[in-house]
Amino acid sequence: MILYASAIFVSAFLLFLVQPVIAKQILPWFGGTAAVWTTCLVFFQSTLLLGYFYSDWSTRKLTPRIQAILHVTLIAATLLLLPIIPDTAWKPAGDEKPTFRIILLLAATIGLPYFLLSTTSPLIQAWFSRSYPGQSPYRLFALSNLASMLALLGYPFLFEPNIATKNQAIGWSLGFATFAVLISGAAWFAVKTQREVAPVAAAMEADAVAPTWREKLLWIVLSSIGSTLLLAITNHLTQNISSIPLLWVVPLALYLLTFILTFDGKGMYQRTLIMPLLGVFLVGMAWTLADSSLHFELKWQIGIFSAGLFIACMFCHGELVERKPHPKFLTQFYLMISVGGALGAALVGIVAPLTLNAYYELELSLIALAALAAWLSWGMWSRGNDAPKWMVYGANAVGVVVCGFCIGATVMTMRSYNDNVVYQTRNFYGTLRVKEYRPPEVQYRRRSLIHGAILHGDQYIDPPYNRSATTYYKPKSGIGLTLLTKERINPGQPRRVGLVGLGAGTLATYGNKGDTFRFYDINPAVVEIAKREFTYLKESEANIEVALGDARLNLERESPQNFDVLAIDAFSSDSIPVHLITLEALDIYAKHMKPEGVIAFHVSNRFLDLKPVVQLLADKRNWHTAWIRDTYEDGSTSSDWVLVTRHKPFLLRRDIVDSSYVIPPEPGWRAWTDDFNNLLQVLK
Repeated sequence: MILYASAIFVSAFLLFLVQPVIAKQILPWFGGTAAVWTTCLVFFQSTLLLGYFYSDWSTRKLTPRIQAILHVTLIAATLLLLPIIPDTAWKPAGDEKPTFRIILLLAATIGLPYFLLSTTSPLIQAWFSRSYPGQSPYRLFALSNLASMLALLGYPFLFEPNIATKNQAIGWSLGFATFAVLISGAAWFAVKTQREVAPVAAAMEADAVAPTWREKLLWIVLSSIGSTLLLAITNHLTQNISSIPLLWVVPLALYLLTFILTFDGKGMYQRTLIMPLLGVFLVGMAWTLADSSLHFELKWQIGIFSAGLFIACMFCHGELVERKPHPKFLTQFYLMISVGGALGAALVGIVAPLTLNAYYELELSLIALAALAAWLSWGMWSRGNDAPKWMVYGANAVGVVVCGFCIGATVMTMRSYNDNVVYQTRNFYGTLRVKEYRPPEVQYRRRSLIHGAILHGDQYIDPPYNRSATTYYKPKSGIGLTLLTKERINPGQPRRVGLVGLGAGTLATYGNKGDTFRFYDINPAVVEIAKREFTYLKESEANIEVALGDARLNLERESPQNFDVLAIDAFSSDSIPVHLITLEALDIYAKHMKPEGVIAFHVSNRFLDLKPVVQLLADKRNWHTAWIRDTYEDGSTSSDWVLVTRHKPFLLRRDIVDSSYVIPPEPGWRAWTDDFNNLLQVLK
């Protein structure tokens, strides 16, 4: 018993620890976008399905001895593939399909180890049920989910802040070697004990009733809705804050906690309590999505969707437990759960981006859950129930009302989202909308580029203001002052300017004849929109260059560009690419700067105060800084820029000094590196 429990605990711990470990290693290669984690979850759920299929097949088709020999042989072969460090050859050049490249990368790096770890829970439960006839194996499933949750919660608070990323991978690989010893011992013990108790087990399984296909289909549906909500809510949170391990693991930990509570066998799932709570939170989540005034309420967003996910998964997984089969069919049960999990992940991670032009999968998931709950409620209250008729009809009516409310809220959300939209598209990197405002709404016709809910550029379409710098890029902004000051210092001399983040191309309006403005952007849809829907690029007097792909990877590969100015304009979004604001990133930028060059970090952000982070980076490299805050009291967009340069006289010029502020020191903070960052410190 202890051997089985130890093997399943270590296996589950490693299974879920590897998820943030590997995802963080590859996150910078694909722009630091939240979609990287979603794609990883698609791979994890799909591989879990393969593992459960293998467990079911080998348990039903192979003798215990042959099954043990096969499994131990595969485990031994896997040891030759360690450690789990991705080959740098997988770094994208910029023109690949990110989703499929990530899946192939994961398959090559952790595919076999992850597959074998995923088989452990159903295999050991099957071995346990045959080694100890009459004892329930389902508590082992709760134990495995407890280990998984401990790994996930331990990562952002224990492993990530204290262990370098590469050392995390090496430590995990040593843990896998320990698991190999435990699972080999468990397999040997299973063969020995199953041979001894085989007659007893066969007699107890003789009367077991096989589940129907209708029951199996319901298992799949319940599991898939839970998985869909997990990914959709994770997407929602990581897009609104940042794509960091903490916001990956919290929803997943809540998801696993519901498995622990429902499968523990102590009656933690109480239908009469959970179903009313489900109705309340379905309404709350749908209303939060529909009410645009709540979109930027960080505490409300995290609270309502985290609690809502917990209640929704308690319902889905509790109903699964209510319908669990005899242990003889345990591996089939877990296989169907895994089919549902993989299906839900694929719907959010692959199907939705290809079929929906915006992030509507969360709204649609709420409708699906409300409809399923209403249907199950109808069956529970209407068939063989001794409750009064008014209570039966009342419960069914509530289910219908909740479902209708979710549909109505979704329609409101879609209408609001599409107001004034003239163009909209979606890809791996998110949803882009071009909105056009015409008089009498505004004095002059204007177009805006919006990524998710964040403004990424704005232009007055008609002369004489069509070449005016707007929003974060006005002449009094940090980047505006820098470009104009550089022009005044060397009048008539061509400037070479690098810009990380294209947006609508607003900064091209500062270009003069002979200048070169080189834009870096990872999203091909942004490049297409900037060229087609806005005129900044085509009307600029400068020579315009566009480098497609992750800016840091491109700058790593390029020869020195000798920039006069390099603008790092990638942090105004809610989900920031952390890999662009580390010491290693600053060293890459430095390679491309002239001795008197200026790096301008755009750190305007609703939720994160990144100014101290930039200050620490500059201090580590003995560079000088100035914080330029432009509040624009006329009501237009305010901005925060931090200028970093080796050439201190530039920052002492009157036009810079008059607009600059001192960044308050943060004692005890560490400079961010590729192996360390702490977004909890910078939350406003």
